[in-house]
Amino acid sequence: MKRLLSAYASDLAAMTPAEFKQAIRASEGRTVLGETVVTAAPLIDGVSNAEMMAAFSCDLLLLNELDVFAPEIVGFYECANPIAELKYLTGRPIGINLEPVDTSQQLLENRVELASGRQVSPQSLEQAQKLGVDFIVLTGNPATGVSLAAISEAIALAKQHFSGLVFAGKMHGAGLGEAVVDGPALLEFIQQGADGILVPAVGTVPGVREELLAPLVSQIKAQGALVISTIGTSQESADSQTIRDLALSNKRVGADIHHIGDGSYGRMPDPENILALSLAVRGKRHTYFKMGQSVRR
Repeated sequence: MKRLLSAYASDLAAMTPAEFKQAIRASEGRTVLGETVVTAAPLIDGVSNAEMMAAFSCDLLLLNELDVFAPEIVGFYECANPIAELKYLTGRPIGINLEPVDTSQQLLENRVELASGRQVSPQSLEQAQKLGVDFIVLTGNPATGVSLAAISEAIALAKQHFSGLVFAGKMHGAGLGEAVVDGPALLEFIQQGADGILVPAVGTVPGVREELLAPLVSQIKAQGALVISTIGTSQESADSQTIRDLALSNKRVGADIHHIGDGSYGRMPDPENILALSLAVRGKRHTYFKMGQSVRR
């Protein structure tokens, strides 16, 4: 059993979901998750954003706005299964967002309507399984109306129809006025079966402070779930010093996974900010290890 921090592509390919989760936990807050929007042109023509994020040391790759019933990635070459192809090219675990839309909620802005392949359902979860997705994130994009209550219901559904890891929570309001950091609701997610809980990175959502998150993170981890700190408020395109400050703050809080979102040029994190985050939470030794290793190892 290897920690994710020290794993090669061949190690990852052989891991069960339970081993994958333990490999993240064993890395002690030094796992980096990069997110990209697949409906936008890539940052650099001829290189997918997933490959770019892996090259700049991301351990986990998250595809946003992927329609599982029509899994196309703008700017990527034609292939039968782009998930399997990206896993082959990068040697990294691949996840997708699926959104539990709550139509009963009144939004603060105009609602963005989603295709069925981006929403949670037994069919979309089973299709994600067929595509070879390693982890699913149950969360909401801006103005989609995803609520914590709907996420809770979706977790139980996901555990029935998908065998990979299930992460759940909100990076921001998703168009609703509810509190994003709701301790009882997030702890309930674990009882529903969530493997990891999303919390906004300290300093990204108004009012989210270290003294608010730290006790809750300790409770989440005590119940066996991972904690994913998220930068999903376009601060992924801020200056590198801001990213370093966010990263160290969330490591002090106790995050297992440091997520950096897709709100920059090319709809992926600024590559230099991925590097800044990685260097801050794990130093040059482990960052360069991830950047330099071949996917054939």
